Amino acid sequence: MSSCKIDHTIDDVTKKLNEQTPYMDTSLVEKCFNFLSTSVSQADLNELFHLLKKYDLASEDEKKTRMNKMEKLVQ
Repeated sequence: MSSCKIDHTIDDVTKKLNEQTPYMDTSLVEKCFNFLSTSVSQADLNELFHLLKKYDLASEDEKKTRMNKMEKLVQ
C-alpha cells in the first residue's frame, strides 16, 4: 500500500473497518475485529487502515490482493 506519514489510531481503523464491512467476507471482518482487540503495533494499525481504505472501490483483483494481505496480517 502507499506509504503515509499519518499514524492511525485504533478508533480510525475500527471506523474504517465498520465502513468496509458490507464489502468484505464475514470471516475476515471477524478476524480483523479480533485482531484489533489485541495489543496492535502502530505499524500494523497503519497497514490495516490502508488495506481497508477505499476497499469498496477496488477492482476484484485488488480486493483479492488486499484480502490476502489482511489475512496474513491478522492471523
